Amino acid sequence: MRPSLRIAGVSSGTSDAWEIYFRASERIAAGAPVAMLTIGDHDWPTEAPILDAMDASARAGQTGYAHMSGIPPLRAAIAEQMTAQTGISTTPEQIQVTPGGQGALYAAFMACIDPGDRALIIAPYYATYPDTVRAASGVLSVLDTRSEDGFQPQRAALEAACAGCRAILVNSPHNPTGAVYSEATLAAIAEIAVAQDLWVISDEVYATQVYAGAHRSLRALPGMAERTLVVNSLSKSHVMTGFRIGWLAGPPEIMRYVADLGMATTYGVPGFIQEAALFALRDGAAIGARTHAVYARRRALALDILGGANGLRMLPPQGAMYVFLDIRATGLSGKAFANRLLDEEEIAVMPGESFGDAAAGHVRVALTLEDARLEDALRRLAGFAARHAREG
Repeated sequence: MRPSLRIAGVSSGTSDAWEIYFRASERIAAGAPVAMLTIGDHDWPTEAPILDAMDASARAGQTGYAHMSGIPPLRAAIAEQMTAQTGISTTPEQIQVTPGGQGALYAAFMACIDPGDRALIIAPYYATYPDTVRAASGVLSVLDTRSEDGFQPQRAALEAACAGCRAILVNSPHNPTGAVYSEATLAAIAEIAVAQDLWVISDEVYATQVYAGAHRSLRALPGMAERTLVVNSLSKSHVMTGFRIGWLAGPPEIMRYVADLGMATTYGVPGFIQEAALFALRDGAAIGARTHAVYARRRALALDILGGANGLRMLPPQGAMYVFLDIRATGLSGKAFANRLLDEEEIAVMPGESFGDAAAGHVRVALTLEDARLEDALRRLAGFAARHAREG
C-alpha cells in the first residue's frame, strides 16, 4: 500500500532543518555540556500564576470537550486585544483558537488556497512554512530578500513574485532575521495585495518582542482587514510553548469555514489550557513584560560580544529572540559552520540553510540560555569564527 500523494508531498525531502537540533539533543542526553541555541524555546518554565490558573480550571472540571472554536471568554479577550492593537473592530466570531501558532498557520492556508494555488513566502523563512503550504496542497513560491536591504522585501521584486499567486505569507517581527518590517514595506505589501486580490497571512507571534522600531499589524492598513488572516499565540510572549495555544483571526465570512476545519481536525483545545491562556491575556501583562526584558537584555549582550567580531557580520535584530549571523567570511557554509561548532565547541545553532537559500552562509542563534552560559557560548562562538576566518 502506498501513502497518499498529498501526505508524501508535505516534505520536500531535500534537507533536514532540524538535524543539528537532534544531534545536540542526543549529546545532551548522553551528558555532554552542549549550549543549546537552536530552537526558540525559553530556558525557564512557565510562571506559577499561569500554571495555577490551569490547575484550578482542571480541578474545577474543565477537562471535558471545550468549545471547538475556543471558549467564549478567551475569544472575547483576544478580540478585545486585537481591536485595541489594530484599531479594527474585531468580534469573538472572528477568532478561532488553535493548537499553537502552527495550527493557526495550517488553518489559514487551508482557508485561503485551493489545491494547486500558488502561495508566496519570503525568505529567509521559518522552517515549517514550505511544508505548511504543501500540506494544504498549495504550490510554493519563494521571494529571496537580502541582508543589504535589512531583509525587507523590495517592492518591484515583491510585485513580480506575487503575480499568479493566491496568497502571501508575511512574518514581522521576523524569524530568523529579527527584522521588523518598515511602514514602507507594509504599505507596499498592502497595496500589492489589494491590486492583485491576494489573501495575506500575517504571522505575528513575535509582536510583543520588539526592541527597535514598532510592530504594526498588516490588518490595520487600509483595505486589509477583509483579506488578512492573523496568526498569533502565547508561546513566545508568555513562555507557553508547550501549551500549544494560539489563534487565527480573520474576516467573519471565512472564519466560519475555519471553525468547520477545526471540528474535522483537532476538535478544539483543552478547556483548562484555554483558561490558562485567558489568565495570561487578562492578568499576565507583568509576565509578558518580564519575558520582553529578558530578551532585550540578552540581545544587548549579543550585540556587545558579536558586534564587529572577526569572521561575523550581524544586523542588529529589531525583534524576536534570535541573532542572525553572516558567517561567509569564515569560508564555511551555514551547515558546515553549525556542525563544526557543535563538534569543536559543544554549541548548537541553526544553519541558515534551514531557512531557505537566501539564508545560506548564515546561522541563527537563539538567545535561550541563562545569561552567564549565554555569554560564555557567544564568546566561544566569536572565537571559533575568528579562528576559521584566519584559516580561510
